[in-house]
Amino acid sequence: MSRVRELAEALIRQRSVTPDDQGCQALVADRLGALGFACETIESNGVTNLWAVRAGAAAGPTLAFAGHTDVVPPGPLDQWASDPFVPTVRDGRLYGRGAADMKTSVAAFVVAIEEFLEAGAGHAGRIALLLTSDEEGPATDGTVRVVETLAARGERIDFCIVGEPTSVTRLGDTVKNGRRGSLSGRLTVIGVQGHVAYPHLARNPIHQLAPALAELAAAEWDRGNAHFPPTTWQVSNIQAGTGATNVIPGRVTLDFNFRFSTASTVESLKQRVAAVLDAHGLDYTLDWSLSALPFLTARGALCDALSAAILAETGVAAEMSTTGGTSDGRFVARICPQVVEFGPINASIHQVDEHVGLDELEPLKNVYRRTIAALLRA
Repeated sequence: MSRVRELAEALIRQRSVTPDDQGCQALVADRLGALGFACETIESNGVTNLWAVRAGAAAGPTLAFAGHTDVVPPGPLDQWASDPFVPTVRDGRLYGRGAADMKTSVAAFVVAIEEFLEAGAGHAGRIALLLTSDEEGPATDGTVRVVETLAARGERIDFCIVGEPTSVTRLGDTVKNGRRGSLSGRLTVIGVQGHVAYPHLARNPIHQLAPALAELAAAEWDRGNAHFPPTTWQVSNIQAGTGATNVIPGRVTLDFNFRFSTASTVESLKQRVAAVLDAHGLDYTLDWSLSALPFLTARGALCDALSAAILAETGVAAEMSTTGGTSDGRFVARICPQVVEFGPINASIHQVDEHVGLDELEPLKNVYRRTIAALLRA
């Protein structure tokens, strides 16, 4: 059995449902410590984070691998073909919660580092590993806290590879070199409650909101740019009424979200929403929550090294993409100018019977090892 598979299976066995690490980071720290890494646990509100660093023989850049050891809940166990926390191989695939998202990547990080150092070539700069157990949850005490700690120390990361599962149909076909921002809002439109038979004595906030909602849904927020698709606005929840069929509600609450590109700013989006609501004369309150700013890594040393490693190992020319949701790359980007995400095929993530192809394990590890060699030559 390959070392990547062995470690991936050991990690999958840990029932590390967010935010409980369940000892995954200790497994990794033990192996890195034997390689001369200084391993530091950074805790915040019960969340465990690992920051491990190994300095080379000469000055140079810092290359960090970043990932998470927590997983989403498995869901209905009777729908899984096998226990989600018992790694199982069927038809050339390794099954288990976290197999694709992202314990295989974590295992590949570690073994890639081991093999690179075992080759004895030495390296300049620093190799680092950042792991959190709060990526699948609120993400308030995980990577963001490590980044804040490093920033307070004046530490900088030059290159970072986040092991999110980015490949679509074949390992290596997609690298995320940026992500859109995420801006959420909770809008409450206030009316006057009353009897449906006497609408003149009430004011229906649903009726009042409807024209503004239609305008917001039809708006073109921007057209994107060469790196990002257009900004989108989507309603996620709408709530109103008492449950009775003969009562006009006194208020309606709407939850919505922007996934926005660098073609828009947080302030411009807020101002445009307020302008629409004001134009329709609504009595409202609006609370905003910013969970991510967009980031972009242009073509440079990291993208070039990773793309070359993927091509050499898989024969695939990787596409640079900024689609999809948010990741912890948004936090690392605060102290690192070049952040990308690369990992296995993502078709089964967060699903019942999550899996990764056995044929992805060695190539994934080799891509990471080749990238280390390219960026940290002694």
